Amino acid sequence: MGIRMEFAHKSVLFDETIEGLKIKPQGIYLDGTLGGGGHSGGIAARLTGGGRLIGIDQDGDAIAAASDRLSEYSERITLVRDNYSNAARVLSELGICRVDGILLDLGVSSWQLDQGERGFSYRFDAPLDMRMDTRQALSAKRIVNEYPETELLRVLREYGEEPFARKIVRNILTAREKKPIETTGELNELIRTAIPAKMRATGGHPSKRTFQAIRIECNHELEVLKNSLEMMIRLLNPDGRICVITFHSLEDRIVKNLFRQMENPCTCPPDFPVCVCGRKPLGKTAIRKPILPSPEEMEENPRSKSAKLRIFVRQADEASGESK
Repeated sequence: MGIRMEFAHKSVLFDETIEGLKIKPQGIYLDGTLGGGGHSGGIAARLTGGGRLIGIDQDGDAIAAASDRLSEYSERITLVRDNYSNAARVLSELGICRVDGILLDLGVSSWQLDQGERGFSYRFDAPLDMRMDTRQALSAKRIVNEYPETELLRVLREYGEEPFARKIVRNILTAREKKPIETTGELNELIRTAIPAKMRATGGHPSKRTFQAIRIECNHELEVLKNSLEMMIRLLNPDGRICVITFHSLEDRIVKNLFRQMENPCTCPPDFPVCVCGRKPLGKTAIRKPILPSPEEMEENPRSKSAKLRIFVRQADEASGESK
């Protein structure tokens, strides 16, 4: 019951995303980050009997909750427990070559944050876990207790942009020499004592950046995004659209730069009179600046405040340089 209640909340940038996909009633769509099925419900409701939606999520609880929520559309929906990095294989196994639209709603879901026992949130004292796919071996506990100093520093600085990374890592190293760090509460305290009181009073929750960094590392979130976006664009039919919702600058930078590269992939020196590299555009960005939540949405759902939506449209011209 708790799962269903949490997942019933309206998804971030819902209307803007549905509009951005330009849904065709007979089209085929892929939601690569199914979550509780909020966006997928909006897509499925706009499909007719000939339309189809494939939902992918690596979280088994998400698959179960979305299956329940989307049951009225079951004849046009297929749900698969996997990572969106495997979307091409998943679609191929379903006999699908191309789709008309793709959605990626990145990061951790509100439901995952609110389930304290999953260890994603610093608001609950729970086992250190943070695995989106509970079948994988790497967990937050292993990262905190087994990563060497240099790797912990890299994670906190690169993925959390944490200015007090060195002090936090020193606290972790000292503590784990005595006993393993096993809970979010223990990690919270190590972070808190590493950050000056003045900064703790004004800079938001002291654990926010560190928890984000460890979660990203645990789930290989940025690596998967970097390695999957071009593949997903290539899965689109001509005029197909991919909508990507990000929640922090690291994700948004990857999406923005990749879309720019796919729009202008030529690697020839600027002074060359004609292109000789042969790299053709895959499409174009639908909008130059990201779409942001409305003031009303941010008021209603504070977690939407950092959200950004970017949209890329697949080139209709088949002279895009691809072989079928």
